[in-house]
Amino acid sequence: MNFAFTEEQEELRKTVRAFLESKSPETAVREQMETENGFDPAVWSQMGEQMGLQGLSIPEEFGGSGYSFIEQGVVLEEMGRALLCAPYFSTVVLAANTLLLSGDEAAKKKSLPGIASGEFTATLATTEPSGKWDEKGITMEAKGSGSDFTLTGTKMFVIDGHTADLIIVAARTGKGVSLFAVDGKAKGLTRTALSTMDQTRKQAKLEFNSTPATLIGTEGKGWDVLSKVFDLAAVALAAEQVGGAQKVLEMAVEYAKVRVQFGRPIGSFQAIKHKCADMLLEVESAKSAAYYGMWCAAEMNDELASVASLAKAYCSEAYFHAAAENIQIHGGIGFTWEHPAHLYFKRAKSSELLFGDPSYHRELLAQRIGI
Repeated sequence: MNFAFTEEQEELRKTVRAFLESKSPETAVREQMETENGFDPAVWSQMGEQMGLQGLSIPEEFGGSGYSFIEQGVVLEEMGRALLCAPYFSTVVLAANTLLLSGDEAAKKKSLPGIASGEFTATLATTEPSGKWDEKGITMEAKGSGSDFTLTGTKMFVIDGHTADLIIVAARTGKGVSLFAVDGKAKGLTRTALSTMDQTRKQAKLEFNSTPATLIGTEGKGWDVLSKVFDLAAVALAAEQVGGAQKVLEMAVEYAKVRVQFGRPIGSFQAIKHKCADMLLEVESAKSAAYYGMWCAAEMNDELASVASLAKAYCSEAYFHAAAENIQIHGGIGFTWEHPAHLYFKRAKSSELLFGDPSYHRELLAQRIGI
């Protein structure tokens, strides 16, 4: 097994990084996080039409490029590094993968080409006010038969839920958890943007009141699909966290070189050296976990479930620790609203809790490997 990236993958990384440096500098991030939509539609279109990022891992038959999850992970790592404000994670990682794994050919043909081209955005709504990420947390009821149903209930913490054109909703029928497609403008649907700590990734509360919905895949088999989607999402988020962790490490080291105190750079002091060394160790270990997860996701092998939880737990803690230490090394300036350190700190904290915190994933890992 060779875990080095290919020349083509490294070229992809360079291209995406250059694109994001021009389209998602700190000024653009601050500008977009203050808007209601939370992203720039022009940049979103450019990502789809010119860069082909939305369709990167979507099969060619549905308008994508047919690359693997490894290439997807490389792109996500760069997006985490740049704190890109865009509905990429919700549309590509959550919604597109749910459609691909659902086995519903009609739903794939209907929605995947639009996602691949960047024509519209989509998201996945599973979590409810209980805040649980497991199967028991899905209690919303769906009524109907055939492919036509109505949904009633509330979904919380839906990423980009207030702007998504398509919402894939998990709800229960008499046969169990099932998946449904809901139009973002459907009657009986009320969408409210939530006030969150991390403004670079918008979340919403969705209230359904006899809202019309179309069944995706097989009724009662929704959790089989969702458990795989959550594993892919955990790996994708780990890749994103690694990108952010690498960036804050670079920020801290750079500052330690140029900040002079008592007539010498603060990087020459043992306490700062130790902080930077510990950060480096954790970031490199996090990369190993995330990259192995990306390989498992690309292969869709038996290890994916356990490696996804391992990567999510480790990368969450590594990123949060690196973001916190970055602020400490910057001292007073790191605490200010004007400095980007706090943007990464908030993203690190919200990502740590998304799809279950490290304790939840360690418990899941223990169950999955039979401890």
